[in-house]
Amino acid sequence: MEGKNVLSSVQIIIAAMNEEEGIGLTISEFQEYLGYPNVLVVDGRSIDRTVEVAKTLGAIVVFQDGQGKGDAIAKALVFSDLLFDYVVITDADYTYPAEYVPEMIRILNENPDVGMVCGNRFNGDVDPEALHNIFHLGNRVISWWHNVFNGVHLEDPLTGLRVVRSGILRGWKVKSKGFDIEVELNHHVERQGYAIVEIPIHYRQRVGEKKLKVRHGVGILKRIILEALS
Repeated sequence: MEGKNVLSSVQIIIAAMNEEEGIGLTISEFQEYLGYPNVLVVDGRSIDRTVEVAKTLGAIVVFQDGQGKGDAIAKALVFSDLLFDYVVITDADYTYPAEYVPEMIRILNENPDVGMVCGNRFNGDVDPEALHNIFHLGNRVISWWHNVFNGVHLEDPLTGLRVVRSGILRGWKVKSKGFDIEVELNHHVERQGYAIVEIPIHYRQRVGEKKLKVRHGVGILKRIILEALS
């Protein structure tokens, strides 16, 4: 798919906090592959040059009121132009290559029953420095819980690279505040009657300090249970 065709149909959402090292690389790469799409950065009150770098590259920047990735996505949906066909959600740390997004969009274009396409880190080429053993094991445990309790069968339910039909996000009231947002989004797409497709991707070592900690796994497991009971 040519970048000029993607431009009119895609909005990119990037949640960021103190990501001056990775945000520029991330935005520039998406511009390369998608032909300068609309980029919305939701900043968590960074104290470094994240906002400056993002604005220099043409991104729209808004500031979240609370904290956490879920809160950032909720803020993004308020400011997003959901008249775009698709919303790309990615991280600001340059871990997720933009080269896969045109293929993800092609899948959505050709399959109206598919509501979201996700990048699968575990069925692709993972940089051994990018996903250390404890996080790899944690993701596997969470994947098992997610598949058993939510009934949404994904190999990598916590991936940070997703392309979603914008219509699915209209009117969505986000409950998650932190990294449990991925679990809630998976369940939301499934509830709307759409399928979710995963494609293998390369996962790179992050640029900058890692935000996800082992303790965040507790909140993610809690969200899995809450979504299963709702």
